[in-house]
Amino acid sequence: MNIKNLFDLSGRSAVVTGGSRGLGKEMAEGLAEAGASLMLCARREEWLSETVAEFRGRRFNVESIICDASVPDQVQTVVDTAVKEFGKIDVLINNAGVSWGAMPEDMPLEKWQKVLDVNLTGCFLFAQAAGREMLKRESGSIINITSISGMKSSANGPYYAGYVASKAGLIGLTRELAASWGRKGIRVNAIAPGFFRSRLADPVIDIYEGSIRENNPIPRIGEVGELKGVAVFLASDASSYVTGQTIVVDGGMTV
Repeated sequence: MNIKNLFDLSGRSAVVTGGSRGLGKEMAEGLAEAGASLMLCARREEWLSETVAEFRGRRFNVESIICDASVPDQVQTVVDTAVKEFGKIDVLINNAGVSWGAMPEDMPLEKWQKVLDVNLTGCFLFAQAAGREMLKRESGSIINITSISGMKSSANGPYYAGYVASKAGLIGLTRELAASWGRKGIRVNAIAPGFFRSRLADPVIDIYEGSIRENNPIPRIGEVGELKGVAVFLASDASSYVTGQTIVVDGGMTV
């Protein structure tokens, strides 16, 4: 195929969780720029409405719905609504996430549980619900957004035990779903970003930025737009022989 066709997402539909701002919005934008129709979901109406208005102003085909990824009925409603609007789901980006920082001995159990419920169980719930639709057509791409924190830790903090556990678990879940569904036409991969400015990451950027500038092969924080390419790659036919992989986008921090 022509290289432009390999990355073309025209006629395809995508669900993006946590798609109202930050990295989720950026990846959703990339899919839309490649031609995909979008179903965005997030927990907060004010951010979601603003992003939908912006995207529609750019003539993207986009719908939205409020959803807490840890609530099964809400997850199913998102999937059902996407199928009703677009007739199918071709791509799922599991991006919704939360965090909580505390030393392990002080971590409140309810905070630990909330992080696991959204970041890991929520991704499973969305993959399960969207996967059932993809299995009907024996086609689909699921992209789980994990983190380099699921691959390495630091003695200097910021001590996000629940977040780290959820992201490491998501890498394992990615492999397992890829193995389970690969022969049925569904590819499952993950993206592990390093440090990018976002509402979730900004509180800890200051801890790491000096070290990143000193030690990273690419000596800076990730910039806006640098996740778009890998998201479109994994969503498109350009990655048709790639599954079960975690693509790290961290400027070389983990090499």
